[in-house]
Amino acid sequence: MRTLGIDPGSLKSGYGVVDEQQGQLTMVEYGVIRTKSDAPLAERLLTISQRVRELIDRYAPDDVAVEEVFMATNAQSSLKLGQARGAILLTAAQAGISVAEYTPLQVKQSVVGYGRAEKTQVQQMVKVLLRLTELPSPDDAADALAIAICHHHSVKMNRQLAQGR
Repeated sequence: MRTLGIDPGSLKSGYGVVDEQQGQLTMVEYGVIRTKSDAPLAERLLTISQRVRELIDRYAPDDVAVEEVFMATNAQSSLKLGQARGAILLTAAQAGISVAEYTPLQVKQSVVGYGRAEKTQVQQMVKVLLRLTELPSPDDAADALAIAICHHHSVKMNRQLAQGR
């Protein structure tokens, strides 16, 4: 199973591609989709959509996992984040790929075992779980890998529950 995890943002969206074979998770690729801060929002959303489509075409994920919107103190930031998420969700749906959404709390709980974990703790566990030689960076990409890992854990647990284990 291959998952494209995405940590959405209107200026920077982290992405991470994670494979699972016979219970082993492996990092395939990770990085950040960057948009120009002085570009109109519609142009930034188009860039995000085009880059996500390129990632889907290049890596052919089975699923896309996206972080849900958290309640930001700035309403304008929350709206832009929601619009970036919408561009990502629409792009995945147009490609015919199922989308799973996870809260930051669910991701941290799944990866670290503690829903209030710090970013460095998440990065460290991503490094361990994917057997990386160094901490994934920047934070947006590390978060995207964590979202993909969370999805793999969720799918595995759901399979076990369906099998009555």
